Amino acid sequence: MDIDEIRAAFDDVFDQAIVFHGFADYLRDYDVFVYATADPRTGITPQHLRYRFKHCVRAVTTSAVPPEVWMRSLDERLVDYEQGVDLDGYVWGVKWQELYPGMKLLRESPDAERWSRLLDLPFHEALIETNGHNISLVFSDLVVDVVDPGYAPFMVTGGEPDVEVPLP
Repeated sequence: MDIDEIRAAFDDVFDQAIVFHGFADYLRDYDVFVYATADPRTGITPQHLRYRFKHCVRAVTTSAVPPEVWMRSLDERLVDYEQGVDLDGYVWGVKWQELYPGMKLLRESPDAERWSRLLDLPFHEALIETNGHNISLVFSDLVVDVVDPGYAPFMVTGGEPDVEVPLP
């Protein structure tokens, strides 16, 4: 995607819900899963979207929850919605974050410029702000896919990790 397409994809999910984020199981790309809805009167069916930030060379996640709210949010019951809904604190158990103020591309990014020079690919820096986390990503491309029910970004298998370590 070019810069305008990336910005349009970000605008498409403004004020929606992030339900999961993290590196893909092969560890190169960073995935942000969004539950996108529209006013029911439009007839548009809600869907889960995967925003795959390809060739992600930096991912930094920090809490957007202020310290004074964290102080009231340490109770383990807050990780379960049913137990935590009536408690005074951040209810982690809602299992989603409001994508507000949203996603944006930074106009100038020394990290993105450096990686662009080093790999001879265009790199960008995105800032994703929610009510739970703020995420900064340096990446080279974006792919947006619809994710079908049942998709699992990671699954524990009976095997062990591949023991071969790639050499630099």
